[in-house]
Amino acid sequence: MNFQLSHRAKAIKSSPTLTVSTLAKKMKSEGIDVINFGVGEPDFNTPDYIKEAGKKAIDDNFTRYTDSSGIIELRKAIAAKLKKDNNLDYNPEEILVSPGAKASLINILLAVCDLRDEVIIPSPYWVSYTSQVNMVDALPILLETGPANNFKIKARHLEEVILNLSNPKALIINSPNNPTGSVYTRKELQKIAEVCLKYNILIISDEIYEKLIYDGLEHVSIASISKEVKESTIVINGVSKAFAMTGWRLGYAAGLRQIIKSAGRIQSHTTSCVNSMTQKAALVAITENDGSIEKMRKEFEKRRNFLVSEFNKIDNIKCNIPEGAFYAMPNISYYLHHNTRKIKNSIDFCEYLLKENHIAIVPGSAFGADNYVRFSYANSMENIKEGLKRFETGLKSLSK
Repeated sequence: MNFQLSHRAKAIKSSPTLTVSTLAKKMKSEGIDVINFGVGEPDFNTPDYIKEAGKKAIDDNFTRYTDSSGIIELRKAIAAKLKKDNNLDYNPEEILVSPGAKASLINILLAVCDLRDEVIIPSPYWVSYTSQVNMVDALPILLETGPANNFKIKARHLEEVILNLSNPKALIINSPNNPTGSVYTRKELQKIAEVCLKYNILIISDEIYEKLIYDGLEHVSIASISKEVKESTIVINGVSKAFAMTGWRLGYAAGLRQIIKSAGRIQSHTTSCVNSMTQKAALVAITENDGSIEKMRKEFEKRRNFLVSEFNKIDNIKCNIPEGAFYAMPNISYYLHHNTRKIKNSIDFCEYLLKENHIAIVPGSAFGADNYVRFSYANSMENIKEGLKRFETGLKSLSK
């Protein structure tokens, strides 16, 4: 039988970050020494105190369904965390726990978006934003940024975009940013928030990398700007990045009760609840601290400093200094226009380096920035040093 696929299924492409990782793993399985800078997850293990909490949950037979929105102890702990870290007041009914921040995001989009609503997304963007907006039959509207402003949108440009739209519904803002590492200041967020309030735009603030910030900068949640902004914002966060818990799958959304309740109803008919053991582990992760987060942050900062410094020593490569997360985006445009291998775009470039030099990096086109590639420095310093050598060797071979 030959069934027609839905328009949603046809529109969704494979995640380029996972595609690169899959090919790299295949090459490794064939005995090829590949260094993988593709996947965005910490290379550290989940801290022991968190793992022990997960094991204890199993031993205590805490293995059944929970409230679909998350166990009350966890939602209370998240509310306390948001108050302590972000100066935000939420009650447990305004918090939805989901199987990953990615699930949190699409639950919110399903709850607020109608057909052909327009969702503004700064570009470069995380790969799933545009796909998820398309999945809910809304329209992703890209707002271009550049290195001059460290890949951050400006309020006046946001307003210009809004004025040219038919059904503007929401803005997705991500700070610290994947893939650029940019971090918004309080002043920048305040100006952006003023524009969103003026035009009744919902702000969806992805703050999953909030604990990974460098150079003494601070993370500011846009929802903390004012009471009015908080009531127009949904905060997305989770435990994957800060606590090295990517495979545990737990994210959360916090915001207006009617939106959170609607998103919760959607979740109850899809994934139900986050697995019970993960919820207990996340509860301990959020409420206790053995210093692991700061150790990881310092190590990432050391790696960032080395990687970006070395990038900027390479001929015809320029790289802004990322202020957070664990990604760097060198500009490779010179080599797209000056090579002898018929390489025309970042996909060709990355495929060449993977096959010829055995390093896996993500093409910038995946993030709407074809003149760039993304390196994850969630990797050992040994691999970073060797990867840089292979990268430079690959660039030299392109010009021969």
